[in-house]
Amino acid sequence: MRLVIRLYDLLVQAMALIAALTLVWLMVSVVTSVAMRNFGMQPFAWLFTSTEYGLLYMTMLGAPWLVRERGHVHIELVTAALPGRARRAVSRAIAALCVAVCLVLAWYGLELFLTNLERNDFDVRAYFYPRWMLTITFPISFTVMAIEFGRFVFGPELLHSGEAGIHE
Repeated sequence: MRLVIRLYDLLVQAMALIAALTLVWLMVSVVTSVAMRNFGMQPFAWLFTSTEYGLLYMTMLGAPWLVRERGHVHIELVTAALPGRARRAVSRAIAALCVAVCLVLAWYGLELFLTNLERNDFDVRAYFYPRWMLTITFPISFTVMAIEFGRFVFGPELLHSGEAGIHE
């Protein structure tokens, strides 16, 4: 079981690393595009398209790590006002709702991925890009996010700290 947990942790870290590297690519591609325009050149069409794809990959692959780190934006005004037991119950209920939403989105994402694969759909702009390579991120990321939110439902840690305001 420890091996499975270790492999899962490596998956989440690998997804976060890919998201971070994609962020670097986004910076490089935007700077390159702006520089080319300033020098009177037309930026490459694939540069713009790869930036769009990068935004999707970065968002979807980085989201599970953000859940793990409780890095998503949420407001703790209500949970901070609740007593300990109520705060734990509300926090776990919210995490359970997040699990349910993520599982529904993973299911529909899987259906979309399989449809794109079956139809052999392509995104045709600067180049032909198989759509399944874009939509494969939906079932993977939402499933991993469901697992991460599940840790807050059943694990010792809570999603909410119970402290209102910014704490870094």
